[in-house]
Amino acid sequence: MAASGLSSSALAQDPQPAVDSAQVSTAALDHEIRQFLEEQLITHVKDISSLKPPQQRVVGALTVGEFSWGTFMRTLAAYAQLSGAQTIAGRNIPAMIGQIGLIEASPQEKAWAQLYAALSLQAFGADLSHNAVWQSLSEEERTVWRSILDPGRFYDRKTKTVIHLPQNYLGVAARIAAIDYQLGIITDRAYVDEVLDQAARQFTSGELFADDDLPNGRHDRYSLEYARYVYTAAQLAGRDDVARAVEPTLKIQMHLWWDLIAPDGYGYPWGRSLGDISYMDTMEIVAFLLQYPQFQPAPATELAAAYSQAWRSLRKDFRDQTHLLGIFEFGRGEYSYINKDREWQQTTGFFGKLAAAEIIFSSRMEENHIANFPSALHLPDVSRFQYFTQRSGRKFGVWVVRKGSLHFALPIVTGPKGATSDYLPAPHGLAGFGIPVEQVYPGLVPFLELEDHTVITAADGADEIQPSSDGQSVTAVWKKWVTPGGKSGQLVDPGITATVTWQMNGNHLHRTETLKSAKPILVKRWWVAVPTTGSEVETDFIGSDKLLRIDHFTGRNGMFAIEVVYADWPIETHVVATGDSALGRGAQGDIPLILMLSSSGLKLEANQPRRWELDLTVTGK
Repeated sequence: MAASGLSSSALAQDPQPAVDSAQVSTAALDHEIRQFLEEQLITHVKDISSLKPPQQRVVGALTVGEFSWGTFMRTLAAYAQLSGAQTIAGRNIPAMIGQIGLIEASPQEKAWAQLYAALSLQAFGADLSHNAVWQSLSEEERTVWRSILDPGRFYDRKTKTVIHLPQNYLGVAARIAAIDYQLGIITDRAYVDEVLDQAARQFTSGELFADDDLPNGRHDRYSLEYARYVYTAAQLAGRDDVARAVEPTLKIQMHLWWDLIAPDGYGYPWGRSLGDISYMDTMEIVAFLLQYPQFQPAPATELAAAYSQAWRSLRKDFRDQTHLLGIFEFGRGEYSYINKDREWQQTTGFFGKLAAAEIIFSSRMEENHIANFPSALHLPDVSRFQYFTQRSGRKFGVWVVRKGSLHFALPIVTGPKGATSDYLPAPHGLAGFGIPVEQVYPGLVPFLELEDHTVITAADGADEIQPSSDGQSVTAVWKKWVTPGGKSGQLVDPGITATVTWQMNGNHLHRTETLKSAKPILVKRWWVAVPTTGSEVETDFIGSDKLLRIDHFTGRNGMFAIEVVYADWPIETHVVATGDSALGRGAQGDIPLILMLSSSGLKLEANQPRRWELDLTVTGK
């Protein structure tokens, strides 16, 4: 039946690519990026007619979301650094930045708005007596700017913690404090050292990966960004001891990032803030690695290829007609904090990150005499497990695979809520498989409803993780489960042990799950979903009794087959079309069809294991 989804690639083309089939010219790429930024920023600046009060839309996109104007301020500063221009579209850039900073003076605007203000001011020189932004301000306006630059808005000196924010914001506070000290905004050296010490605390206490939600095990792209921020702040503040303490995590995290990266430049495939931000991350990370080559996981020419591929992917997603990224189009998932109010912020954030990365990229490539580099990434096979922490109690890590048609990351980590889709132990990035953004949903991880109507699932870290020595499989054990949608890190013990083994064989990824109960338990309902990027499905019924089925999905990522190989209980199967619902929106595009598996009245007898097996086959395009 049918329903109507340490390192090789096809190059994503834009209308005027600066590459041939084999090589990218560094100079041509630089020219292309500079020209793009100039054209787009002229368009955006021309559409700004009012800063007092700030207009609510620019190029049709809302500007009312958090730190939207602060992001644009930073973008203008980065563009001025890159181009050397002091004006754009007839507007004085330093004066415009000064006035935009006043927009972000509201006490509600903090953290990122403050960092972008600090970066914008820093871009025009450390000597404020000759800083064009500072000199454009009146004494009263300078007082307002000083309040913006105060890390105390979100860093509590009494508790030495950030105020109601994830741990990575300590990295933001450290960068602000270090820049403030360089500029003379903060003269209290002890304050700067304190913030840096607190920001580096996880790394100085022996952890290689920062937990963004201590002690619950939230590990994602922010751990690497956090480490980069702390290292950058330490370098600026002259804290060699902190910089040395962060070096081990940067080396191992850069290795992991390189193992995760896709041929089109996409980095981390799980967690918050994915989609286009993952490509922007790649450009920023490559710039950082060219600046600090001791952390490079690959030769500079390969890193440059990743940079170019990420730029191509972003350029492909940019809509010339609207002058915006296409992040809110059909099938694109919205995170709760990346919403329509911040559409302009997301696009101008792209401009700013691009400009800041290109400043470093172009200069370092020139210094290293790299005039050309490969247009495609040449990525080696990877199959290994990376622990994030092995401390007593809950275990966290990620299985990374890039072998043939199988390319995915299977994280065993905690999200902001129990069983958040973006953090589930599922093969994120696997061709044909898709996870709906920021949903509480059984994406390849079954939910179980017990007799008392409690719903549990085996996710959010694990009690045991047993990777094979050859990297071909991973087994995880859950004795303590979580309540979907419940508080992060809050575990329950239902008396059921789930043992799950993922194993790859050629283009097959096989999942075996065994449930074992210490006492008789009735599972009222058991259900699991396999979301796909396929837009068509054909079902074959096989075996002598025609009771076994294989569902073949075809879509933008090629062929993807799903087969329930074995089950100790009857499983009902049906296909759901998602339409324009939240379940159909992924970080990298739509999820048209979902294969649903369900069962009711599953009886678990004491100490009698029950098993089911699922096979996923990736054929590719």
